[in-house]
Amino acid sequence: MTFRHSAVDLYDRLKIAFTRGKQDLRPRYSRMPTKPQEEIGRMLQTLGIDDLLTMEIPQRELLLDPILPAKGLMMIHARRGGSKTFLALAIGLAVASGTSVLRWSAPKARRVLYLDGEMTLIDLQKRVASLKAGLGVNIRNDHFRLLAADHTDVPDLATDAGQRALDPLLEGMDLLIVDNISTLCWTGSDNDAGSWTMMQEWILRLRRRGIAVLLVHHSGKSGEQRGTSRREDVLDTVLGLRRPEDYRPQAGARFEVHVEKSRGYFGDAGQPFEASLVSAPDGRGLTWAAEDLKRSKLAEAAALFRSGVTIRAVAAELGIARSSAGRLRQKAQEDGLLDSDDEPEAGGGEDESGTFH
Repeated sequence: MTFRHSAVDLYDRLKIAFTRGKQDLRPRYSRMPTKPQEEIGRMLQTLGIDDLLTMEIPQRELLLDPILPAKGLMMIHARRGGSKTFLALAIGLAVASGTSVLRWSAPKARRVLYLDGEMTLIDLQKRVASLKAGLGVNIRNDHFRLLAADHTDVPDLATDAGQRALDPLLEGMDLLIVDNISTLCWTGSDNDAGSWTMMQEWILRLRRRGIAVLLVHHSGKSGEQRGTSRREDVLDTVLGLRRPEDYRPQAGARFEVHVEKSRGYFGDAGQPFEASLVSAPDGRGLTWAAEDLKRSKLAEAAALFRSGVTIRAVAAELGIARSSAGRLRQKAQEDGLLDSDDEPEAGGGEDESGTFH
């Protein structure tokens, strides 16, 4: 069985990964069916169109309305320090208690298994305590279970042995939260689509068992989830957490929520919004605040420039310096919000920095 041990140095880890990579080829092929072809054919079941249309299939319930259905597969990604763990914990606690978080609500309490591969146990304790106090409800001990790397060995979920090790803990669970992919799936490469195969097969098997999965991951430099896009192929929902333009570290957990993929129709709930973690009104614990996104100065400036307004007029309209307006025009062009031929009206005598000549 493969486990993550912090004492193993990088050189040994590379040797282990290389050796395991060669050995993993044998079990994979050894699991190939050896039964006669006619018996294999009898194991596969097809559905005729009439069979499909007349089947009584239960409607999918929602664990968290509307973003996470029962048996759903979901991802949250954010840059380092982007509050993804705070949000994942809050979602787990809301589902476990049948309460709401941000603009989403859990219709009833379900059982949640939370896997953490990164944080210290004392930090997890503080975060869970503050979020639970902010909810103001009791949560049954068997409705929110935690497997933390700082408390016990955790298996490498990117291997068959690691997945089998976790199986007994998943009995009766409705939601598995994996926080995060980098620390709990450490075999393979982020950018190698093939290295995601075992994880993809596993979460699909969990879905067939009636277990929803929430994956927590890092964002890459592009702002999208880091590594191979194959991770998103079978997912129902992907949420990207982004920092507001005016974000300051002193603000703590404050971010924009963007729905980047959804198989269902979310309506207004699918619109991006800003979320922040604030003190509860009674001073006990933390609670969430959500508000619609304000139009950014960049978007406002781009719209003005598209209409032919000069840098000087944009600066006056937005209440900023002409040099700032010039930089906004340059960034709008770089981000594709403004064509390079959308120049200010003639006669202003301004260059891109807003300086007059």
